Amino acid sequence: MHVHTGDNAVPPITGTDLGDVLEDLEGIHAGIDLIRDGLRLLALSRHDLNDTQVLLATLAGSPDGTDVLGAVGQLIARLTNPDSNPALRTLPLDAQKEAIRQGELTAYHLGDPDLRDSASNANAALDQ
Repeated sequence: MHVHTGDNAVPPITGTDLGDVLEDLEGIHAGIDLIRDGLRLLALSRHDLNDTQVLLATLAGSPDGTDVLGAVGQLIARLTNPDSNPALRTLPLDAQKEAIRQGELTAYHLGDPDLRDSASNANAALDQ
């Protein structure tokens, strides 16, 4: 969908999929609110081609997982591990082990280079 705005302004995100998701995430935790604010700032800022390419690589375009998507995976692994999240230590041992396993699987899947292909391809398409 192409939105044309006066004076080539950056269009608002209200009423878009991104805007709706950011609205749904409001008030869960101060850290999530900071992420929301950062994503909103990125979405509403004017970027040149170089900035856009850097952002694509930083968000989800790094072949080795050193991007925001990879960081989210590592955070999930940390939150599901009783060694780094004391809240899980009261759970039965089998539940702790399953939480660890699922967190590690999430980090593994979010680290998959195939997830980055589209962002990398978009980045390459901008390289003129």
